[in-house]
Amino acid sequence: MKPGLAARWLLRACLIALPVLLVAGVFGGLLRAGAAPAAVGGDWLAAAATGHAFLVICAFMGTVIAIERAVALRHVLGFAGPAASAGAGLAWLAGAPMAAAGMALAAALAFVAVNAVIIRRQPAPHTVVLGLGALCWAVGGACFAGGAGLAAVLPWWLAFLVLTIAAERLEMTRLARRRAGAAETLYAIVALLLAGAAASALPGPWGGLLYGLALAALAAWLVAFDIARRTVRAHGLSRYMAVCLLLGYGWLFVAGAAWVAAAFGHPARDAALHGLALGFVMGMVFAHAPVILPAIARIKVLFGWPFYLPLAGLHASLLLRLAGGAASPHWLAAGAAGNALALAAFAAMLAGAALAWRLKAPDGARKTLA
Repeated sequence: MKPGLAARWLLRACLIALPVLLVAGVFGGLLRAGAAPAAVGGDWLAAAATGHAFLVICAFMGTVIAIERAVALRHVLGFAGPAASAGAGLAWLAGAPMAAAGMALAAALAFVAVNAVIIRRQPAPHTVVLGLGALCWAVGGACFAGGAGLAAVLPWWLAFLVLTIAAERLEMTRLARRRAGAAETLYAIVALLLAGAAASALPGPWGGLLYGLALAALAAWLVAFDIARRTVRAHGLSRYMAVCLLLGYGWLFVAGAAWVAAAFGHPARDAALHGLALGFVMGMVFAHAPVILPAIARIKVLFGWPFYLPLAGLHASLLLRLAGGAASPHWLAAGAAGNALALAAFAAMLAGAALAWRLKAPDGARKTLA
């Protein structure tokens, strides 16, 4: 099989697996939040509940991010990583957690290799930060495969997502005049985040304290230096993306504060984890999906104001989950259900926007993506 054909087949296999992994991860989260009956779904749903973080971070988000890097690398071997991470998620659902952990570690190591090649081709601050994010995924994967608990693993996995986003926003700051000290400040924040992740495996509050302070500091850095503060005054897709980004930075600050509070024994763990994973990370997904889809799946979307509806649903349901959930498990379940509905609405919105573009675009434009 020719390298180009092999890459296309691997990409298609990953794109087919992604909806399965996302749905399983979301249903697992609903079960953990008490928003779905435990008797529904059988063994696969029980596996989805126990592996909720693994499925969402390593299997789904890891595959999406690795695909984006593989497309940038333009080599068939770059797709080995996303194929392994997607396979890891399917193996977990099939009841093979040890094999899944091994495949996820292999995917992370492949992703480190891909980033090393990209750094060699393009040595720049943002590619180095991307490489550090890849190393965080690998360290977390090694800890998980070695039997470490989620308290030690999750900070590394989430640092992988946080640093990937920070690197992409650092790259975008090149479009504006970067103020003196911006890059150096970001490096200090990254170092603090890595120190917090490493210390999280140790007893005491210091790991959580450092990690939470790093998240809050990163939120402040992004608000201060990201071009979203300018593009929010634009129109159309640029404004929508800026709104997504600025809301996400707000949740990143909330997550940092909650992480510090949880480190000192306050009941803020759900706010720390889901303020970060849903408010910040998924907020970034909502922002970038309309431009990433054409790059990796060759699917264009027709942007319009309805994109704001699932965005509003995501943030409103997250606020309900975190504010009401602290007082009552019923509000927690309702908020989690709202999170899932917002994600489903966004997926439906993307599908409808892709269909709308194909119906509206001229034949020649359609063929360029075929």
